[in-house]
Amino acid sequence: MTTHHDNWILAAQCPSKIGTVDVVTRFLREENCYITELNSFDDREGQGFVIRVEFRPEGAFDSASFISRFDDRAQPFDMAFELTAPGTRMPVVIMVSKSDHCLNDLLYRYRIGQLPIDIKAIVSNHPDLEPLAAWHKLPYYHLPITPTTKAEQEAEVWSIIQQTGAELVILARYMQVLSADMCSKLSGRAINIHHSLLPGFKGAKPYHQAYDKGVKLVGATAHYINNDLDEGPIIAQGVESVDHSHYPEDLVAKGRDIECLTLARAVSYHIERRVFMQGSKTVVFAN
Repeated sequence: MTTHHDNWILAAQCPSKIGTVDVVTRFLREENCYITELNSFDDREGQGFVIRVEFRPEGAFDSASFISRFDDRAQPFDMAFELTAPGTRMPVVIMVSKSDHCLNDLLYRYRIGQLPIDIKAIVSNHPDLEPLAAWHKLPYYHLPITPTTKAEQEAEVWSIIQQTGAELVILARYMQVLSADMCSKLSGRAINIHHSLLPGFKGAKPYHQAYDKGVKLVGATAHYINNDLDEGPIIAQGVESVDHSHYPEDLVAKGRDIECLTLARAVSYHIERRVFMQGSKTVVFAN
């Protein structure tokens, strides 16, 4: 699930044009950089091109000079790019309600170094998980919310995000619908996780509804948030088969496991610069 953290990452996108792969790979060769992983995709319908390269310099490396020189090469292609240094830990804020399975999983992966993130704060509309945050020595903000205080609560959340410099917000089973304004502010940098039962079940006790219908598949979807509830651009999905022997509590347990794995995978893809937006869809270079 993780990239090689001793490698640099160059991620770029631009309109489709002849020479897009060459301009990247030729430059890296001229800079004496060895490519360890390369992924690219040309969208013939959207006429867009994306490329992600992991590389290691074979000598002295000056990132500022690299960026300046590559920018000269990229401009004729209208290519936007980002260079990520080895060992970069993305600052994040995690939002959660009462369910702790996704939070526990993220904290474990963070603790063992599997996810290169720097958790700046945990925000919740309930006090229940504060002891878990305290055990990890992480700041915990209990911000209750009611229909009449939603705007004020979100303003506090936004203040925390800005003050901590968080580049990503992870909704680890945060059971509140964000406002259109908040969704707009967090566009492309907030990941949500929810169940994906087939057929779809909404409302209370979805796994019990699924059991009553005799579902044969359970899963989870991780996506960027937008103003359409649970319908943002998809980053990762997980699915497993079930049968008549799975009672509601079994479906819930299996669903928790899939949610944890799918959310962690989506976060990993995002921080490793493996996700590119192409219109309302994503291009994901899964590793």
